[in-house]
Amino acid sequence: MPRSPLPSPPARKPLLAALLLAALLPLSATAAEPGTLTIRPRPVEDLKAVFATVESVRETLARTRIGGTIADLTVTEGDKVAVGQVIATVRDPKLPLRLAALDARIQALTAQQHQAELELGRARQLRASGTGTQQRLDDAQAALDVARAQIAAMTAERSVVAQQAREGEVLAPAAGRVLQVKAIAGAVVMPGEPVASIATDSYILRLRLPERHARFLKEGDPVLVGQRGLAPVSPADPGGAALARGTVRQVYPEMDGGRVVADATVDGLGDFFVGERVRVYVATGTRDAVVVPPDWLLRRFGTDFVRLADGTEVPVQAGGAIPSIDSAAGDRPGGLEILSGLKPGDVIVRPAGS
Repeated sequence: MPRSPLPSPPARKPLLAALLLAALLPLSATAAEPGTLTIRPRPVEDLKAVFATVESVRETLARTRIGGTIADLTVTEGDKVAVGQVIATVRDPKLPLRLAALDARIQALTAQQHQAELELGRARQLRASGTGTQQRLDDAQAALDVARAQIAAMTAERSVVAQQAREGEVLAPAAGRVLQVKAIAGAVVMPGEPVASIATDSYILRLRLPERHARFLKEGDPVLVGQRGLAPVSPADPGGAALARGTVRQVYPEMDGGRVVADATVDGLGDFFVGERVRVYVATGTRDAVVVPPDWLLRRFGTDFVRLADGTEVPVQAGGAIPSIDSAAGDRPGGLEILSGLKPGDVIVRPAGS
């Protein structure tokens, strides 16, 4: 029987190029035909679980501006305050007495001014009639000017004391949550003493990773944040309620005790306690793994099985779920990592009814 002629050298070039391209393509799980899946290792993120601390971006102190006694304290730990809100009142009993004394002196000076105005009027009349001297007219004018200047000085001094009385109100310098109340009602305070510490409304997660992971961490990297209470969360459902996505906003250039420090932003941190620890998953590189969709596994007698294309069933050891920490990697479906039982090139079929 005659054999088919071999392809000519020019015709073999596209065939060789196709074979070379197939060899260079990255290994991944591909579907050979509908209902089957060819096992190929693919790169997945190597997630590192660390504990992060909820901290406020800034923490400020509400201080007294005058000395005195705290009469009213309107906040307690945990209260939310707005900018300029009065959180306490400091009263100095000497300030009302000083105001009363200054008011009395201003009244006395006002009477002196009225008397100086009358004296100046008589001096002008006498000078106009020729019976008064210029000396007397000048003295009357000077006395009136002195009385007016004294009234202006007393009025300015009274404004200073009135401003001091108004500064007895301790105002919140920023909006946020009260962390600590450092004084009690009835306590004597000096000017500049703190009354309360306030955490601003902006909160971040402070991460501390071992030094060996420093080269993998950079600004803009995504992170997965576990639920509250330090529950042992596995990143099995990156889109579920147990995990939230965040972003690394800053990586500090200085090591702290052999650890790299970074801040991450996550929505909803305002409901956490400041200082609360949360489990965070950070990508520290990539590795190759065999990933199979969960519904392609059979569970019998506490053991996982997969069905090969030839109809045989082989036991496999399934590990944890492999989510994609990168929210933009929508072309990487999640699945379970197969630790043993399958090898690259195996073709598995999807069980009926899955």
